[in-house]
Amino acid sequence: MRYRVALLAMILLVFGGSALVQQRIDEPLRPEVTTGWQCQRIVSMAPSITETLFALGLGDRVVGVSRDSNHPPEVEEIKKSGNVGGYLDPNFEAVIALRPDLVILLEEQAQSLPGIAKLDFETLVVSHKTVDGIIESFRTIGRVCGRGPEGRQMEQSFRDRLNAINVRTRDLPRPRVLIVLDRLFGSGHLADVYVAGVDDYFDKMIELSGGQNAYRQRGVRYPVVSTEGILRLNPDVIVELAPPDKLRQLGRQALLDDWKDVDSASAVKNNRIMIFADDYATIPGPRFIRLVEQLARTLHPNIDLEDRPTS
Repeated sequence: MRYRVALLAMILLVFGGSALVQQRIDEPLRPEVTTGWQCQRIVSMAPSITETLFALGLGDRVVGVSRDSNHPPEVEEIKKSGNVGGYLDPNFEAVIALRPDLVILLEEQAQSLPGIAKLDFETLVVSHKTVDGIIESFRTIGRVCGRGPEGRQMEQSFRDRLNAINVRTRDLPRPRVLIVLDRLFGSGHLADVYVAGVDDYFDKMIELSGGQNAYRQRGVRYPVVSTEGILRLNPDVIVELAPPDKLRQLGRQALLDDWKDVDSASAVKNNRIMIFADDYATIPGPRFIRLVEQLARTLHPNIDLEDRPTS
């Protein structure tokens, strides 16, 4: 499958219907003060959850991860004996064999994989479809796994970093930004250009970074735009989330050359096409803050994010 299928499905796919998996660990539970709770064998069903667990210092309790998990490097060793399948095609037999105390999955997985409900394990459902959901999951996972103070501290740290960006950019002009999630690469022309729409994870990234989404039409989460459409949008900055293998294969200049079809657009005329090929750009986990800060520095090169104000 093409890159966009993996990207849009793995990261931000939204399913209809109500949750089909019971969140057996409910809000009132406080494992920090609840006797008898064991959370020593954890299975993560998504890359963003895996990264969250390691960021909370729970990596030594992770016995299973999804095959798409690749950060931090330690997960490669876990996958040798604890690969539990993909985002939409989990291996339930592998999950059962790992005898977990806790299986953590994303909200959209809970809605689309009713088979998980049949497993006789504690499950925890978190949402990584929004920035607030990601940050709140630090507290939730930390609390459930006995790392409540760490989760609260991590949440506050992230909110402080976002506040620093907001303070530094709130009085600056907001350039129009077009985030390109996928397209046909290296043909010398633009084709199948999928961009971030409004009310979307990436739309929030742009706002937090001190910009505004150049695409404003509602109704489609990941619209396809034509060359004529790009010219009408006339973005000040174009940010491409390029697959690392495409960048290695074709080179940066080949990707930039495709944009000659819209050479009168402001971003192209002013050489403000930015290519981001880091994997954290497409995984809505703890490293999302790097994307926000990278975008902020791209949009506002003169801001200083090292000295973080408090108001």
